[in-house]
Amino acid sequence: MQLPLGITLRDDARFENFVRGRNGLVCAALEKAASGFGEQYLYIWGHAGTGCSHLLQSCCHASDPVRRSAVYLPLAELKEYGPRILEDFDQLDLVCIDNLEQIAGDAAWEEALFHLYNRMRANGHVLIMSANLPPAKLGIKLADLESRLNWGMVFQLQSLDDDTKVVALKARAQARGLQLGDDVIRYLMHHGSRNMAHLLVTLDKLDVASLSAQRKITVPFVKQVMNW
Repeated sequence: MQLPLGITLRDDARFENFVRGRNGLVCAALEKAASGFGEQYLYIWGHAGTGCSHLLQSCCHASDPVRRSAVYLPLAELKEYGPRILEDFDQLDLVCIDNLEQIAGDAAWEEALFHLYNRMRANGHVLIMSANLPPAKLGIKLADLESRLNWGMVFQLQSLDDDTKVVALKARAQARGLQLGDDVIRYLMHHGSRNMAHLLVTLDKLDVASLSAQRKITVPFVKQVMNW
């Protein structure tokens, strides 16, 4: 995988540890696309914490074992470098562009993205994009680009219900070698944000604090670390 400007993939952003909930269909479509046997264009959208970034990085990880070149481009981090950054990536088998809302309404970026679509199509390569809104509500000014955003399959990622969030927290804790009691999980769910991304950030913070203090993660320890 060739990644520009120091952008790296999270090692734990993989299909295997994504709790799918009601998102089984979109995950299956993304896995096929990443392996080169699915749709050429996919657009996924969802609110913060639903897992768009995780899934795009999962696609890049999944492309590696089947010897497909891939890149993950989070526009929230790359916008400042300008639209020329999109040049030449059409040579890769798979391009995953995240945070598309960051460049909506920017004429230069929209034109560059439009041309990338055309080059990817000509090369028969796969383009997967994500944003926080569906194409029609994204605020794209270039009509031809908005049309291309709808060329392939468009999926909305569904938020996890509370029971599935508990499963996801337990899975993440187990992957990190943490023993997380049900009382701790209930406390996290009721005293912190229920946004899944925020919950995972909290868990990461508790993991670091637990290692530093050489203490188990208990409710009193959570209160101390999080100041709740």
